[in-house]
Amino acid sequence: MNVEEVKKVIGAVENIKHKTILSLIYSCGLRISECINLKISDIDSSRMLIKVVQSKGKKDRYVQLSPKLLELLRIYYKSYKPKEHLFQGQFNHKYSARSIQTILKRALNKCKIKKRITVHSLRHSFATHLVEQGTDIRIIQEILGHKDIRTTQIYTHISSANISKVKNPFDSM
Repeated sequence: MNVEEVKKVIGAVENIKHKTILSLIYSCGLRISECINLKISDIDSSRMLIKVVQSKGKKDRYVQLSPKLLELLRIYYKSYKPKEHLFQGQFNHKYSARSIQTILKRALNKCKIKKRITVHSLRHSFATHLVEQGTDIRIIQEILGHKDIRTTQIYTHISSANISKVKNPFDSM
């Protein structure tokens, strides 16, 4: 998805918990399981970091906490007052992957976006948007928690946004 589509999808969600979940997944490039397993104690607002504990490959990593996301997290926290896990479902259990998939599906329908989009597409979109902004591939590798740089390099595909930014040498003649 392009930036406008992501904005549209997140904007289509009215429930603050649901909006926060999708915003967090996109803003931090998280896998759905990483989002579900986040605990309140993993949010470090003083350092503006989120600790992703024991993700794929059983490694911990830190991701950036955007000021805009922190605002949203605070509104969500005041409304829901979760106990241990950041997002809790019924009976104070962890939120389910299926519920998150349903949230996204409803938002896509509301926006009339027909592309085949999954929750993981938010992670891919985040990484692609970082590449388009000129973020170093090694930084993206670290943020996404990829062990091998080759996994991260799939995001370096040449996007139309990058092509249009290239200064054509003919124009300087």
